Amino acid sequence: MSPEETDVDRPEPRRDRGAWTDAARFSAAFLRSPVATASVWPSSTALARAVADAALARCSRPDPLVVELGAGSGAFTLELARRLDRRARHLAVELNPGLAHRLAERLPEVDVVPADVAELPTLLALRGLSGARGVDVVVSGLGWSATRPGRDDSLLPTVASTLADDGVFVQFGYTFTRWAAPARALEHELQELFSEVTTTPTVWRNLPPAIVHRAAHPRR
Repeated sequence: MSPEETDVDRPEPRRDRGAWTDAARFSAAFLRSPVATASVWPSSTALARAVADAALARCSRPDPLVVELGAGSGAFTLELARRLDRRARHLAVELNPGLAHRLAERLPEVDVVPADVAELPTLLALRGLSGARGVDVVVSGLGWSATRPGRDDSLLPTVASTLADDGVFVQFGYTFTRWAAPARALEHELQELFSEVTTTPTVWRNLPPAIVHRAAHPRR
């Protein structure tokens, strides 16, 4: 079933009070530090499902190593954790300490780290996760300021270097900015770094509407 069919068949659940509180915290974090927080509002359930579909649909390992960059208030984290059902090592990196602390409280089964995503190789090494196998899936909730596509300090080569040979990198983007220079640089760099790159149709049930890039099999 495609992400679009999933969105139609499964209606968006109503947010409970805790979810609205988390959304308010996320928006407050954006207003305090718009560079460090990718969006003014958390991603929707529909986008989280599309991201999880792209990340896990073809993951064959029974116990994958999944790393999330820029976890924010946990929109993607919750959906990934639900699908993984404690069978994976799930590491979530979030720069904002307040958001990271809240997420760690909500999901104790996830290893939530308040750190800069640029430290990913070190974070993996400290946990004994930088062996020959590599990371199975990296999911990014980062904005352009953190990903830096097309620049000498782009994060994408670092991410690709941590992945297994059949590893997958998933990055969402907003449809209305797809033709902007950073978005074009991202797609170009993904094509350079990975042998298989696909993009979903627009996920309309998100504010703003979004797309999901899936890049697999990093070039060595």
